[in-house]
Amino acid sequence: MVSDFIYKYYIDPITQGEAYNIVDTLTYALILVAGVYLLYRWLTTSTWLTDIGFKIDQGFILATLPYVVLGGVMRVIEDTGMIEGSFRFLLITPLIYFVLFAFTVTMMFASLYLAKQGIGGSFNTLYAGAGTFALMVASLLLVAWSMSHNGINFFILILIPFMALASTAAVWAFMRYVLSWTYVTDPLYITLLFGQLLDASATSYGIDLHPSVQYVEQHVVGSALIDATGTAFVMYPLKLVVLFPSIYVMELYRKEANTAFWHLVLLAMIVVGFAPGIRGMIRMVLHV
Repeated sequence: MVSDFIYKYYIDPITQGEAYNIVDTLTYALILVAGVYLLYRWLTTSTWLTDIGFKIDQGFILATLPYVVLGGVMRVIEDTGMIEGSFRFLLITPLIYFVLFAFTVTMMFASLYLAKQGIGGSFNTLYAGAGTFALMVASLLLVAWSMSHNGINFFILILIPFMALASTAAVWAFMRYVLSWTYVTDPLYITLLFGQLLDASATSYGIDLHPSVQYVEQHVVGSALIDATGTAFVMYPLKLVVLFPSIYVMELYRKEANTAFWHLVLLAMIVVGFAPGIRGMIRMVLHV
């Protein structure tokens, strides 16, 4: 039955908190690809947007980063159990991506309108400011929750970003000085490296080193490799196997492609690393 298939591979993993399976993983990957293309078409063909000079460029992508981090923080809010009832499913993958997309687009158009009216500064300033404010509110909510539960583990809050920064610096230096990829000085490539390696650092520490809570890898490929090697630190080489050719191909594509689409693809790559990395780290910081 079709309904049984849908429940088994799509609905049950959400409602039962199960790990991803190969079916929903491939489906969400296809939705991501289609979503990036449709978003590109929408943002670049809107007459209103082009008339006011809206551009999908480096500044726009960097201004979107607070919303990326917000996604990870909102996911932890659901993990804490402070939201009950059916509404909590809106903060579980993949539904949370649609919720965050709606919020981000709303803030984007509100910021564009205010900027056009000459209120509050430039679009990127208003847009990033709205995302940062929402991130601060969500973070304060988690801090308040932690005060009546397990508190905040500042050691992990320092250690995991340090692991990510150290690995990012090492990989970046190899790309820049050994491979002579001068283009990796682009802040977006650095952000991509850090986001993906933050995810690897959080997973590695949570599964292999966390002293009291046994975390698990929910994604299909990562889980299979961890089972095969017996260590979550395999996430580092897994990330590198993807990052090196991805950055190389992205740079080749940038020379020929529409830069707007190139920026959106890079943003999608940043999101799929940064958001789960933030979630994993904050879960351990709050002992969730």
